[in-house]
Amino acid sequence: MNDAALYFEKVAKSFGDIAALSDFTLEVERGEFFGLVGVNGAGKTTLIKCLLDFCETDGGAIEIFGVAHRITAARARVAFLPERFNPPHYLTGRDFLQYMLKLYRRPYDDVQVAHMFCALDLELSALDHAARTYSKGMTQKLGLAACLLSGKDLYVLDEPTGGLDPKARALLKSALRELRRAGRTVFFTSHALADVAEMCDRMAVLHAGRLRFAGTPRDLVGRFGAADLEEAFLACIAA
Repeated sequence: MNDAALYFEKVAKSFGDIAALSDFTLEVERGEFFGLVGVNGAGKTTLIKCLLDFCETDGGAIEIFGVAHRITAARARVAFLPERFNPPHYLTGRDFLQYMLKLYRRPYDDVQVAHMFCALDLELSALDHAARTYSKGMTQKLGLAACLLSGKDLYVLDEPTGGLDPKARALLKSALRELRRAGRTVFFTSHALADVAEMCDRMAVLHAGRLRFAGTPRDLVGRFGAADLEEAFLACIAA
């Protein structure tokens, strides 16, 4: 049993002849902000699906707060936002939040919801509108609101800034900093390396299913003598 928030040991996953993950080993500490980066198809979403037991691994072990990931109770402390988040189109914003908070075993509180909508720059009137009327950005904010209202210890976010305008991205970062102050753990994927450099204690580079680097953003820049994180990332996946 490992005391980390997340622990991956030699995780492997293949789809036919294609190895999506190979010998992936990584530890994410409690209270850490951790960014997972890689090109499209690198294996990031597959890793999250394995973590949440959406698909079986072919080998290795995964633990969430020291509990094997296949045990349902291991995921009781996790809130998750998928990359392609689409709430049921027929539900209103309020219906969706009430449903999600019930699943998270949290009460629906009008004041907390109003505060969260304000924090994410989402009009409170959206609560009464069906999800099918939402723009892409509004839909993303609704999913983020459900996650952030969950009160969980670990937040797994797959491309959380997708579809957000610059103001909403800045407000989300502010909301995430509140989680940091509360000692929560955040594990997220991102194509925005500037966000990773700004927000993350540590990061990992995943390429072709293999872990290429794990450490601080500054360490990655220093390892390759790069001018910035983007240049270092390119050097890392080319090495």
